[in-house]
Amino acid sequence: MKTVVFDFGAVLFHWQPVPLLQEVLPALAPDEATARQLAARIFDVLEPGSEWARFDLGLVEAEELAPRLAQRVGAAVEDMRSLIAAIPPRLLPLPDSVALLQRLKAQGHRAFYLSNMPGSFADYLTREHDVVQQFADGIFSARVGLAKPDEAIFELARERLGLVPAQTVFLDDHPKNVETARRLGWQAVLFENAAQAEAELQATGWLG
Repeated sequence: MKTVVFDFGAVLFHWQPVPLLQEVLPALAPDEATARQLAARIFDVLEPGSEWARFDLGLVEAEELAPRLAQRVGAAVEDMRSLIAAIPPRLLPLPDSVALLQRLKAQGHRAFYLSNMPGSFADYLTREHDVVQQFADGIFSARVGLAKPDEAIFELARERLGLVPAQTVFLDDHPKNVETARRLGWQAVLFENAAQAEAELQATGWLG
């Protein structure tokens, strides 16, 4: 039996930090260029030791994160609290990705998730969105103290979820995460959108 492993943010759930900042913090992100610069400073998730990376790892909670981000970007603490609180309700399922997940399951594939996600966000998604229950199981970074692209979280997923790398395809929107998966022998698709991912899965025989 083949297995498919989904990332969540920007793959199964809507995640666009630049428009988010423009909407929630218009005074700090009055235009797209400024919003992009601010997003890079706040959501630097692939930089080891960054504040948001520590949030993903479960090493800090939202109340502790807000003042740290405020100091880093020169913003008010209340602005950072508002930003953090605004994110979970905006992590909405992407209909085309949900449909892709369902087609893969209908063809007999097991489905798991592997997501860098703060604990409070993971709790919200699990509670509010039934699509999470469509997976047999999965791993959120904050619940295991490991995060992509660290090889350790892929190895943990392999062991805990009973994955056979050569029979597992991983969908993720970050190149570094895809590179790690491939280095460990997983099949992997760099996700841009559901249509592109489906075409690649069809071309490689994962989806009929």
